Amino acid sequence: MRTKRPGILLVCLLCAGTIIAVAGTRKAGLWETTTTTTWQKAPSVPGTTSDGLKGGTHTTQACLTQEMIDKYGALLPQSRGNCSIQNKVINPGIITADWVCTGKMSGKGTLESTWTDAEHSTGRVHFVGTFAVGTEQQPIEWTTVSTSVFKGENCGAIQPATLPQSKD
Repeated sequence: MRTKRPGILLVCLLCAGTIIAVAGTRKAGLWETTTTTTWQKAPSVPGTTSDGLKGGTHTTQACLTQEMIDKYGALLPQSRGNCSIQNKVINPGIITADWVCTGKMSGKGTLESTWTDAEHSTGRVHFVGTFAVGTEQQPIEWTTVSTSVFKGENCGAIQPATLPQSKD
């Protein structure tokens, strides 16, 4: 099980999905996101089967705070402290940005999300980089596509994610 952690970590990063908003038009509260991940290049992790790194579809819930709406317009993928948002552009109905990561997972992704109303959004993240497997850096590339739906103002037991750094 321990050798599957790199793949599980990456999938968890993706499962957070991308719930996008423009300040004042998104609703703060509980959102449900269904994310489909496709690996174009997956790292080879000793002791795991390729099934654990194929991606797939996952549904998660996340708490979007007013601070997230004000600062990013979105609930962004989990950074685990090693990713930052750069070149963020927020326009009516769409946000785009670069997601730059260093550390165990290094590289650059493009974020794009659109919404038709305050309770629905779609998103896409495409990431290209490397992932540390032992002392070796292996190439990775993945794409996630997500749909998000507002569930209510009360997040219940779901805690807001830690906000990534912004270089804007």
